[in-house]
Amino acid sequence: MSARSLMVLGTGSHAGKSILTAALCRILANEGYRVAPFKAQNMSLNSAATPDGREIGRAQALQAEACRIAACAEMNPVLIKPSSDTGAQIVLLGRVWGQVNAWDYHTRRVEELFPTVLDSYQRLASQYDIIVLEGAGSPAEINLRERDIVNMRMARAAGAACLLVGDIDRGGVFASLLGTLELLEPWERALVRGYAINKFRGDVALLRPGLQMMEPRLGIPCAGVIPYLHDMGLDEEDGVAVEDRRRAWRSWRGLADSDSVERPLRIAVAALPHMSNFTDFDALAAEPSVALAYVERAEELAGADLVILPGSKQTLDDLDWLHRRGLMAALLGRHAAGAGIIGICGGFQMLGTRIEDPQGIESNGTACARDGLGLLPVHTVLHTEKITRPAAGTVRTRAIFGRPWEETSFRGYEIHVGETVYAEGALPFADITRAGSPAISPDGAVSADGRVFGTYVHGLFDDDRFRHAFVDAVRAARGLAPPRARAHVAAEREARLDRLAAHVRQSLDMDLIRGWLGLHTPASGAGVAL
Repeated sequence: MSARSLMVLGTGSHAGKSILTAALCRILANEGYRVAPFKAQNMSLNSAATPDGREIGRAQALQAEACRIAACAEMNPVLIKPSSDTGAQIVLLGRVWGQVNAWDYHTRRVEELFPTVLDSYQRLASQYDIIVLEGAGSPAEINLRERDIVNMRMARAAGAACLLVGDIDRGGVFASLLGTLELLEPWERALVRGYAINKFRGDVALLRPGLQMMEPRLGIPCAGVIPYLHDMGLDEEDGVAVEDRRRAWRSWRGLADSDSVERPLRIAVAALPHMSNFTDFDALAAEPSVALAYVERAEELAGADLVILPGSKQTLDDLDWLHRRGLMAALLGRHAAGAGIIGICGGFQMLGTRIEDPQGIESNGTACARDGLGLLPVHTVLHTEKITRPAAGTVRTRAIFGRPWEETSFRGYEIHVGETVYAEGALPFADITRAGSPAISPDGAVSADGRVFGTYVHGLFDDDRFRHAFVDAVRAARGLAPPRARAHVAAEREARLDRLAAHVRQSLDMDLIRGWLGLHTPASGAGVAL
């Protein structure tokens, strides 16, 4: 029997679709239903590896976690990873399908991929009671409507009841809701069963007159007003979320001249134009003893205790960007001043002596190469094969930045292209095992003085014990006192998902939503209607 389906649409990007979808997944899973998430097409540089070594959007991995099930490629059959303003890599069912430009994709390729999308949905629908689908951007992009496979076309194929979500925090929510519905075709509008207002701050009584005025204009009920949830502590993947993180440097500037041993550890992450998997550092940012900022200018590195080069979808282009911005010289200056340097994935490749792209993997078929920072005795050659797999590792060294540390095991995942070659005498950072294989392989590299290291493993800071030991060692290396408080992100993750679900459940009329799905109301814990 095919699953019942609910789709979360947004009036625009960053309306909260991904997080609200995760919340609904957890709410329905807690009610005893077998639930799975689905997003036909996702555009994001934030991705995750499934247990079987496929690549999907990180939001769908979080949503699967909310459902308490393993993530699989069918939950996000098409992943678009932008490489420029007009070009992107297409990942189909977790494997690289090809490189396309925007015109070719929207006018031709999308029709080739839609049957795979439908097959993926049907496979999930045959295994679960409820599928919670997520739309993308806005369903009212009329220039893209004819070949849109992620919003109304997918909703019709799934027979989904649609909930339209507007973000009041950015203003204009009533106009956005009305404008979205006005631009939909009659058959599309008929699929939208209700709307919700997200990220509300203030007294809902002041909003109620607007809701009453909008009901006859919209012709659909309000399913709820969801208050802004502070300190959510869960993954966000939208590009707007990246911009929010970049502005965090404002809260870091005043710390540059502080000499107190109690001050926060100042960590600078290079805000590369093609930065991928920026959620790698959310757990570090949550530590009370850390002040983490995303930086774009050389002067912003002043006073940094630790500099991190993150992953990159376009490693060679981002290496050029570091040169143009003067960040390369500033980063080497911080290293000379005793600061630690870390590279993750593409950032690790940049720390080596050279990156070669003989097949033009990142350069539209044109062979090219760039010199790296030369801080690690390795060089990288990019290949067409993409490595995607969960991994677990043990750090080889018992000291980091000249200080001992106790917890050296970690878990994460690899998503990268390229083979890194060690120069004679180079020291790997860790030994890792990959899902599906008992073999132990070297990973990353560490400098002879221990102040620079790189790894291919994303997510290694998500583990509380590893992160705490790491922060302790780096603080000690910089002459800072041990932390007075710690974040327990991994230990609290389930509680955070349940907190999100309880917050949304209290705000939405779940009886109304269950009615759309033809479900019986649970005996207790029904949502609160406005």
